[in-house]
Amino acid sequence: MTDEFLPYGRHSIDQADIDAVVDVLKNGPLTCGPKIAEFETAFAAYIGAKEAVVCSNGTAALHLAAMAAGLKQGDIAVVPSITFLATANAVRMTGAEVCFADVEPGNGLMSLESFKRAVARAIRKPAAVLPVHMNGQSGEMDLIAEFARANDIKVITDCCHALGADYVSGGKPGDGKFEDFGTFSLHPVKSIAMGEGGVITTSDPAAAQRMRMLRGHAMEKTPEDWQNPEHGYAENGEVNSWYYEMQFLAYNYRATDIQCALGLSQLGKLPAFIAKRRQIADWYDKHLSGFSNLLKSIDRTPQCLSAWHLYPVQIDFDAVGKDRASIMKELAAANIGTQVHYVPVSSQPYYTERYGQQNMPGADAYYDRALSLPIYPAMEEADVERVAAALRQALAC
Repeated sequence: MTDEFLPYGRHSIDQADIDAVVDVLKNGPLTCGPKIAEFETAFAAYIGAKEAVVCSNGTAALHLAAMAAGLKQGDIAVVPSITFLATANAVRMTGAEVCFADVEPGNGLMSLESFKRAVARAIRKPAAVLPVHMNGQSGEMDLIAEFARANDIKVITDCCHALGADYVSGGKPGDGKFEDFGTFSLHPVKSIAMGEGGVITTSDPAAAQRMRMLRGHAMEKTPEDWQNPEHGYAENGEVNSWYYEMQFLAYNYRATDIQCALGLSQLGKLPAFIAKRRQIADWYDKHLSGFSNLLKSIDRTPQCLSAWHLYPVQIDFDAVGKDRASIMKELAAANIGTQVHYVPVSSQPYYTERYGQQNMPGADAYYDRALSLPIYPAMEEADVERVAAALRQALAC
């Protein structure tokens, strides 16, 4: 019998999740209903944030946070080179420019020093920095936040990998301790799944309300700031239910009640999901020992307990005598899926055309050796042993 395919990531859905979605399909509004606020309240409580704003996906979350932070044309924001495209693209979507920061070659995280170097290299003082909690762990967030606040730089943390992570000093990524805005993705391979979905956390109620306006075409249905209030009132002085005004340009970044019902159900399982991911990471640590210098796990940071969205390893492909594509094909033939996270964003054609070739030795070194192995809650130790055995065979060690 052929071994089951092990993808690099997979959602975990059970009957309770299905029942939650079916209940909305049968009984509730499919969108713009009560599940939106219910999910936002539960998510904020889990993170320890004052406010949470749900939206259609993680990219929308980054864009909403960037707009709420006031990024605009003429501004600059610092973004680490190792991240998904959306972190940098959200900056550009506001009209602001990106200044890329290098990362540590051992774990792909931006350090305080690389942040400072990016600030010094920028043509003007950056208005924001977007630290990324790469793979599920956090770097020097306390030091980065301290430097940013001393220099009046807004902090927007990309927590898309870090839902479920814990700071050793207490609290969680996105709780407002180190950022003005935290952004999350609820894509199916993330810690919990909403199909697609995103969340922004903040300690600023006014900013949260503006983001709720920005996600829904800025349609205002209350009299405050109306330019033509006479259009909105009936003869008895009550507000006409059909009337609304739009004071500024906005977007349709709404999440649905269907998504939020699934998200609520998944959120209740998040502690168990994270505990299992951490156990799988421990199994990998055990079964991948003894690979000499050909393969090693990424460097761990002392600042946090990782959520282990990804389990990447670093492989010395030159020493192995095979390129990464060949190794990935051999693993795929053994029904093991792998992925690479990420091609440095600073090297993408759009950004090299705009800013020229960037010198990012840490990002290049991280990318050149990175390979993400399967990790998701349904895996058992036998699956990890299978991956390790296939890797050992592919690397001939």
